[in-house]
Amino acid sequence: MARIAFEAKHLMAMIESSSRFEKCMRTLKIDSLGKGKCTASLMVSEEHTNPMGTMHGGFSASLVDSISSWALLTHEKGNCFSVSVNMNMTYLQGAKEGEEVQVEANTIKVGRTLAFLEVFIKNKSNGNILVRGEHTKFLKRE
Repeated sequence: MARIAFEAKHLMAMIESSSRFEKCMRTLKIDSLGKGKCTASLMVSEEHTNPMGTMHGGFSASLVDSISSWALLTHEKGNCFSVSVNMNMTYLQGAKEGEEVQVEANTIKVGRTLAFLEVFIKNKSNGNILVRGEHTKFLKRE
């Protein structure tokens, strides 16, 4: 299996210089990355909000997708190319523009062809869970 070199500083450089979809996460800060886990934080800005002024559900889903995928890449059995096969989002509370959120992704299980991940998006100031995400990925091994 080909391993993918994956470090937080390289990831942040890729996001910051991207002209693709990842550019919506330019203000994201990777707090920790390794052993199947990734923690990141983000100040919710206008570009992340819906017409009601709270973090857009689609942006929350993108955070779940990306950050859990990065966590998986650091897992000893998950360091390969993968694609999403299922995501489930549970929205519990909203985050307003100007609030800081923390995203915590954890690799639950990695099998031969599937990986299961869990993500919590929390209000950083009080720890309230805003979104719970579940992500299943198909592993494309060589």
